[in-house]
Amino acid sequence: MQFAKPLPSYLVQRYHGWKATTYSENQAWYRRLATEGQRPRAMVISCCDSRVHVTSIFGADQGEFFIHRNIANLVPPYEPDGERHGTSAAIEYAVTALKVAHLIVLGHSQCGGVQGCIDMCKGNAPQLEAKESFVGRWMDILKPRFELVAEIDDSTEQARQFERQAVVASLENLMTFPFVESAVKAGELSIHGLWTDIGEGALEFYDPKEKKFALV
Repeated sequence: MQFAKPLPSYLVQRYHGWKATTYSENQAWYRRLATEGQRPRAMVISCCDSRVHVTSIFGADQGEFFIHRNIANLVPPYEPDGERHGTSAAIEYAVTALKVAHLIVLGHSQCGGVQGCIDMCKGNAPQLEAKESFVGRWMDILKPRFELVAEIDDSTEQARQFERQAVVASLENLMTFPFVESAVKAGELSIHGLWTDIGEGALEFYDPKEKKFALV
């Protein structure tokens, strides 16, 4: 592949730093992970946003989380004949092969994907409405829920509420997967909805009884 290039020097330096410290001090653990395979306790579906760092938030060790990231941390509905199989495949593998005990959907503040969906719903994002827009077609998953926040006048609060709706929509879509529903009803899997405020470091969880988010 003629266009591939060597790593930037700063990444090379960081790698050698990691190899000489973190890896060197934990060689036995890394070799155990390599030989025994992964046994993550939870799967986390989070946004691609570089500011969302799941392992840091929960202080997780290597091998503890099975992490899948996509635009706006969305889960599509169960569609065996559909075209959105990347996230669905990750969920299938986590639940049926890895047998994770917890499945977490983590949303966040200032989500660009959610804002893009808002712009689409308001007719302000023709580039996302284009058929060839991968982001736009992915955000179609969330568009039907815009009516739940459409009457909120404050744009910041509207976005924050819609970010939370993205989490709830994903939780609902998770339960359309037969193997997820079966594992949940059997008590083998629990699903959780979270939203984090990047600037404040706050973390909220979705309470299905109250039908709202509350601080952890």
